[in-house]
Amino acid sequence: MSEEVPVINPEEWKPRTKVGQLVKEGKITSMKELFERNYSITEPEIVDILLPKMKYEVMDIRMVQKQTDAGEISKYKVLIVMGNMDGYVSYGNGKAKQLRVAIQKAIKDAKMNIIAVRRGCGSWECTCGEAHSLPFKVYGKAGSVEVLLMPAPKGTGLVVGPALKTLLTYAGIKDAWSLTKGSTYTTENFIKAGYNALYNTYKFVTPVDWMRRR
Repeated sequence: MSEEVPVINPEEWKPRTKVGQLVKEGKITSMKELFERNYSITEPEIVDILLPKMKYEVMDIRMVQKQTDAGEISKYKVLIVMGNMDGYVSYGNGKAKQLRVAIQKAIKDAKMNIIAVRRGCGSWECTCGEAHSLPFKVYGKAGSVEVLLMPAPKGTGLVVGPALKTLLTYAGIKDAWSLTKGSTYTTENFIKAGYNALYNTYKFVTPVDWMRRR
């Protein structure tokens, strides 16, 4: 179930980094500008300011045990997917004795891992020119899981596994095909492999990018 990401009050935020100060002062006004200037997300509050309408969904909740001198300690481990459904997506992990605290940690972790996703109409069967799918094939790997995401014609939908479908939905991709290998039942690796594939949408320079740089 999708829920809105809680955000901080900008007036109460005291930046601890140079990038955070630039965002607070309004010298960086968008996530696109942040990435174009090759800055990284150094504080979770940066996402609250630049992407205030983020949503998240809990993908997996597990109990993990750790053996200590005082005995066995059990904690919740939470995995979430986060995105604005319009070109930005992430995932995060959190562990804590209380479920609510674990979710909060996962949200904070996801904010630090936000990436931009390039969308397009890369299917030879579709010439609509709208940003409903992927511009080209992209590959990602995590553990034993390998994911190949491929552009699909408009109206195809997301012909992918359930976990991957959630990730692509939060990224704002509406049509795609996929090929997967490995232990895809491992939700974390499946999502991470898809995340790595989406990261690669901006790893390659297209002819349009080249012309813009010139």
